Amino acid sequence: MSAGPGIEVLGTDQQEAWRRKELPPVERLAGGLWSVPVPIPDNPLRYTLSYLVPADEGLVVVDPGWDTDEGWAALHAGLAAAGASIGDVAGIVATHVHPDHHGLSGRLRERTGAWIGMHPAERETLPHRQHEHGDPFAELTTWLRRCGTPEPDLDDLLKMLSSGPRSPGEMAEPDVLLEDGDLIPVHGRRLRAVWTPGHTPGHLCLQEPDAQVLLTGDHVLPRITPAIGARPDAEVPPLAQFLDSLDRTADFDDHDAFPAHEYRFRGLGLRSKQLREHHDRRCMEILGVLAQLGEPTPWDVATNLTWSRPWPEIGAMRLSAVSETVAHLEYLAGQGFLTLDTRGPGPDRVRRTDR
Repeated sequence: MSAGPGIEVLGTDQQEAWRRKELPPVERLAGGLWSVPVPIPDNPLRYTLSYLVPADEGLVVVDPGWDTDEGWAALHAGLAAAGASIGDVAGIVATHVHPDHHGLSGRLRERTGAWIGMHPAERETLPHRQHEHGDPFAELTTWLRRCGTPEPDLDDLLKMLSSGPRSPGEMAEPDVLLEDGDLIPVHGRRLRAVWTPGHTPGHLCLQEPDAQVLLTGDHVLPRITPAIGARPDAEVPPLAQFLDSLDRTADFDDHDAFPAHEYRFRGLGLRSKQLREHHDRRCMEILGVLAQLGEPTPWDVATNLTWSRPWPEIGAMRLSAVSETVAHLEYLAGQGFLTLDTRGPGPDRVRRTDR
């Protein structure tokens, strides 16, 4: 079954479940790995694909999932289907610290004594580290105003965010820091960290070279384009990092891709190329909008771009849309196509540069 020329769907049962909007089955995979779907509350992604990697010491769990009782039960059920139990877990790796990946890591460590591993740059983005000196909603409000968000929209967004599912404020710190190229500290299994910043600063993919498998986390998915949002403290624009990281994953074209959402596939070279082309098209669309609007705010630019739904229907996802827009603006500024004027007392302004 194919998802397009050059991309082969390997997880056909996963794809069918995705189409039916159901959880896919627990499955045994190449190299003796297992995929376990862990549900995400009130989210269109519906589930995270957690992976169980057998080693001599026990199981390494990659991305345990969102911390809910339902998710905890799903993880237990997946372990049982693999002929294991919670006591067999020796290690945990978070590809990144978003709550649908790292949320259950703390509870799992408490019950098992397992170590938790992640990239050093990811450790610094843990929510309690990011906001230890300030109110995250106050920081968000300031940023949205800098983007030119109208006050009615700002009030509406903050109400929706405060009433929706809350991300955990305190998430588990790592015991093991995994740099690019490091092997996961287990015996009887080679599992190598591949640093792919962009979606987050310390995002990791994990290569199992003997089975020719790459666990891609959120970096490369078969159908969805991962969100690349702005980060105020980023020294390199996140989109520039993401595009460089796509060049890395394209080199694993002979590996099966085991993503954290949707379904397994083969064709990492082409899929990485498709994602790059998507961002190229978005950049061209932004430059076209700037030619029409003159010197808009980032919010103005975002409202004039094409999205999967009309702008008034996006709801709370307007926050992600503005963040992604700013990420593209920062990338284009770094390429010399525009300037971002952040000096004035009012909202930031975008100016196209003649080249």
